[in-house]
Amino acid sequence: QVQLVESGGGLVQPGGSLRLSCAASGSIFSMYVMGWYRQAPGKQRELVAGFTNGGITSYADSVKGRFTISRDNAKNTVYLQMKSLKVEDTAVYYCNLREVLVPSNNYWGQGTQVTVSS
Repeated sequence: QVQLVESGGGLVQPGGSLRLSCAASGSIFSMYVMGWYRQAPGKQRELVAGFTNGGITSYADSVKGRFTISRDNAKNTVYLQMKSLKVEDTAVYYCNLREVLVPSNNYWGQGTQVTVSS
């Protein structure tokens, strides 16, 4: 069982920055992938940034160059540094962990609200 807790969301003006954190706890197998998703009002949840167990990162085109995913293994925490935020980035951001060896083990955090507005 894995628990993910997001934090760091808030209200920022366009052009501002936020850093989201996702702290993982519980039994995590060696092979897993993690990512940040977001769901904007009236939209489906979409992948924003991913970070595999091999350290390969990927980003949605809409955030490439502005967002950076990173991790601190000692703290079991994954981060999403968001810069040059746009109104279109407004969404609830969710952390996700999926175990590769047990595909049915797919965990989500509770989400953290990011609102970009003047």
